This record gives sequence, C-alpha cells and structure tokens, in this order.
Amino acid sequence: MRETITVTVSLPPAMAKQVEKVMKIEHRTRSELVREALRIYLSTLPGERPTAGEARAYRRGMNAYRRGNYVTLGEFVDGMDRRPRRTRKKVS
Repeated sequence: MRETITVTVSLPPAMAKQVEKVMKIEHRTRSELVREALRIYLSTLPGERPTAGEARAYRRGMNAYRRGNYVTLGEFVDGMDRRPRRTRKKVS
C-alpha cells in the first residue's frame, strides 16, 4: 500500500512562477514546498495552540526583530557561499 496520496492542484500562472523560483533557490521539490505550506497553514487553524516553549521562542524572535537583530534572506545566502580564508604565514 502507498505511503502517500497524490493530489492535483491548479495555480495561477504568477503563483506557479513564484513556486518555480523558490524551488530553484531552495533546491527543493514542488511537493516539499506544498507540504510545508500546508503544514504551516494547518498549524494555524483554531484549536491548535503553540506549546509554552514555542510561544516563548516566538516572543524572543519578535523582540529581536523589533530591535533590528536579524539578517535578511539575501544576507544569509550571501554569507553561506563564503569560503573561510586560509591563513598564511607572515612574510618578512
């Protein structure tokens, strides 16, 4: 028996282009993106409450954001492809 069920979804062309762009940037499949989006959406439905730890982490994150303590996605990605410098001996 299959572990998954196939679902067909129709998207407007502009949204489909956004999905394709994110797929390339994040090196993920369309299915992974849709699953994550559904997980996030379903977790926000009434009746779902964050744990005390999740609520604290969210408040800490929002406070840090308000203080300006964050990096943009672009800054993060730019920092990821930097290779550490190799140390060199001093030349006298």
